[in-house]
Amino acid sequence: MTVTIRPVAPQDRPVWDGFFAAYAAFYHVTPPDGAAEAVWGWIQDPANPFWCDIAWDAEGRALGFVQYQLMHRSLGGSMVCYLSDLFTWPEARGQGVGRALIDHVRVFARDRGLPNVRWLTQESNLVARQLYDSYAPRSEFVLYSVPSV
Repeated sequence: MTVTIRPVAPQDRPVWDGFFAAYAAFYHVTPPDGAAEAVWGWIQDPANPFWCDIAWDAEGRALGFVQYQLMHRSLGGSMVCYLSDLFTWPEARGQGVGRALIDHVRVFARDRGLPNVRWLTQESNLVARQLYDSYAPRSEFVLYSVPSV
């Protein structure tokens, strides 16, 4: 499948809204009011180091999206690229779209001298993990997420 990846543009808002909603539903998350507006604002703000790109097929259909940002890595004394969100429509899975989006972010990181790209997924996300495992073995780290006080 031929895939073209480009930054999300203001006119892509309805497409992005669909991806954002489907991504949240996939992870059984109900974003709080205003979350989509906040994230869209990050993407559209050139001073904010948060990006979103969409993969399109040859017919101009949106297939998936990836959102990524810079993250400090204190033990490395450098920034790394954190791949925040990756989602493809179910019918696009297994066609190389996810790999193309990951590789796109890897090129972004390489071109900026960032040493690596990191991301998380749910333990039960077995289809995606097959793809992710083709890049590197999963790390031994465990994520904790606690509410602020």
